[in-house]
Amino acid sequence: MKEIKSSTFRIKSCKVFLVIITMLTTFSIRAQEVNNEFSIDTKLLTRGELRVGGFNPDNEDRKRIAHFILGQYRINLGYKRSHWFELRLSPQMSCVWGQSSVSLGLAEAWASFRSKQGIFAKIGRQVLEYDDERILGYDDWTMTAPTHDVLKFGYEGFGNKIHILLAYNQDPDNMDIGSTFYSGGLQPYKTMQTLWYHYDTPKNIFGFSLIGMNIGMQSANDKHPKDYHQQLFGTYMKLRPSIVTLEGAFYYQMGKEEHGIPLDAFMGSVKLKVTLKENYDLYAGYDYLSGDKYFAVPGQGMIGLVQHKKLQGFCPLFGSHHEFYGAMDFFYLDSYVSNFTPGLQNLFAGGSLNPYKTLRIDACYHFFATATKLENLKKTLGHDIELSISYTFDNFVKLGAGYTFMYGTETMKTLQKLSQSRTLHWGWIMLSVTPTIFTTQWNDKKKNK
Repeated sequence: MKEIKSSTFRIKSCKVFLVIITMLTTFSIRAQEVNNEFSIDTKLLTRGELRVGGFNPDNEDRKRIAHFILGQYRINLGYKRSHWFELRLSPQMSCVWGQSSVSLGLAEAWASFRSKQGIFAKIGRQVLEYDDERILGYDDWTMTAPTHDVLKFGYEGFGNKIHILLAYNQDPDNMDIGSTFYSGGLQPYKTMQTLWYHYDTPKNIFGFSLIGMNIGMQSANDKHPKDYHQQLFGTYMKLRPSIVTLEGAFYYQMGKEEHGIPLDAFMGSVKLKVTLKENYDLYAGYDYLSGDKYFAVPGQGMIGLVQHKKLQGFCPLFGSHHEFYGAMDFFYLDSYVSNFTPGLQNLFAGGSLNPYKTLRIDACYHFFATATKLENLKKTLGHDIELSISYTFDNFVKLGAGYTFMYGTETMKTLQKLSQSRTLHWGWIMLSVTPTIFTTQWNDKKKNK
């Protein structure tokens, strides 16, 4: 009997041991499973525009009228491997309908590596979006949607984010003669180093960011190119205790611009938003961007020869200008006179309404003025009223339309060379189609031999 009981005990023990071994083996195999995901999605933007006024008048001072259709067409290829690796390729074409030459290239092409501890690295052509996107943003409205060739690495975790950006641009046509001349391309800078830190309190009630940038710009002298470096330092803060959201930012520029002229410029902004209901909010704010003193506008057929020992006009660098300084994009896309600027004051107020989840209506008013006094001209630039509406079909098809009216002053007419009437009209309608057309997942299992 003892031998039988002993044998039975050994058999049961063996079964238990085999079960444990099986469980451990299964866990070991599952622990080594690698999850893979591949997806293809597309992005098609088509926008028709009608502009009346806002262009250089002809000799008879007649209004200029333009109507055209813009297109951006992109296919995105994405691959993910577990939590640690991600890859993205995005060929893109952008054009004006009927244009003989089109812009064709890679909008994005990057690889990203991330550890479970929050350390990451991302290298290649990528989008840079930080804070409210005034300094580094993704201005997709321009259709070309600027991106950066950059190495980004840092840490994210426990409410803290630290990003370091490093970029170096080169002109390959000069490599064979040993030159390091950069003639300009995807971005106007030759080198860029950025340090960005962000912190969010629990529940995201308060957050702030600090940024420091060093940008190397090269002179346009082909024989003896020289690098000049400018620096930007600033902070962005956001407070959202309940239905009120308060944003503020301040940035300061120093160093030398690409012609070697010293920089001493700054900007500040504040915005208050009140969400009265889930589908209704109001907002108001003020932007101040410093300008160059003794800003003189040359008369018709004349050349302005004002000597500046330093530049005091702030440059928002690589931000999303369309989002902040008026829908007509009169400011900070083109330079004024000899790359000088009188700066800008932007006082704005507006609101948005979402009567349905798929429908959004926006209205906004802007009062524009220069930051510095102009010779024989007032500071006021004009008044701008913007209206827009959008409707989303089936989550990936969005139809939007908008209308903007601006009444410019004599100052606006002189700076932008508008028609005598000084009234400008701009209307647009845009279709956005962004479906995910294919996605698949699979696992790699590495069994122990």
